[in-house]
Amino acid sequence: MKNQGLTFADRLETAAKAKQALLEKARQKDPTNDPEFAARQAARVEAARIREARETEKREAKAAEQARVKAEREAEAARKAAEAEAEAERIRAGKRPVSKPALSAAEQKAVRDARYAARKARKK
Repeated sequence: MKNQGLTFADRLETAAKAKQALLEKARQKDPTNDPEFAARQAARVEAARIREARETEKREAKAAEQARVKAEREAEAARKAAEAEAEAERIRAGKRPVSKPALSAAEQKAVRDARYAARKARKK
């Protein structure tokens, strides 16, 4: 089919009109024109904000727990160091070391169970 009296300008105009029609059709399908789109988008943003707040809270709780455990370990190490120093002082003074009383089987089991429970709690 040959150009039937169409000039170059006519073809450019036809192409521009077709392009404009395609753009208008795309604008009509744009989800931002949908009234429910804004509500869905707001719900997504709110859910993301809540999720981020929850994750931040978990990180802070974990950091606090780690700080608490570290403080307990440091306190235990300080207590042991103080006991060792006191024992060394007694030895230097010529006194006999104080022996620890033997634990009964039930007391040993209770101590072992407490250690096991603490280990399980740290893993969580």
